[in-house]
Formats: sequence, structure tokens, C-alpha cells
Amino acid sequence: MSNLGFALDGAWRVLLAGLALGAGLPILFALGIRSLAWSAAGPAPRVAARVAGYGLFAIVLLGIALGITFIVATGFGKALSFEHIYPTIVAKKH
Repeated sequence: MSNLGFALDGAWRVLLAGLALGAGLPILFALGIRSLAWSAAGPAPRVAARVAGYGLFAIVLLGIALGITFIVATGFGKALSFEHIYPTIVAKKH
């Protein structure tokens, strides 16, 4: 693979991580707000939209909790492992 190929591969990964971690959570939060507003509009409440809104808020809170856990674990010299279904804090591998 040429140097240009390596550069484009790295740029693609950075862009994807930036969208997922940088803009992803605010977009999900905005969609949750929009879903709750749509659930309250009209004469009959839309239960599915309300459930979807609260589900999106739960995903945002989970992302925030994982970010704080990552920062705290790194501060204590540990690492956050995603080897299992749920994240765990493990000792860093040198």
C-alpha cells in the first residue's frame, strides 16, 4: 500500500471516530428532544416516540458514563477493556 493509501485510511478512521464521539452524542440528544416534542404534539400522545426519546437519552447517558469511566480509569493507571459484552476496568498491559 502506498503512502497515500495509508494517509487516506488514517484520515477515514479519524473522521469516523470524530463523528461517533464528537458529534454523535449531541445528534442523539437532539433527536431525543425532537422525539419528545413530537410525542407531545397533537391531540393523542405518541407513546412510541416518547419511548424512543427516552431510549436516545439513555444511550447519551451511557456514552457520557463510559467517557468518564475511561478518564478516571486512565488516571488510576488502569484501562477500559471491551473484550466482554460489558466494559471492564483492567490493569494496563505494558
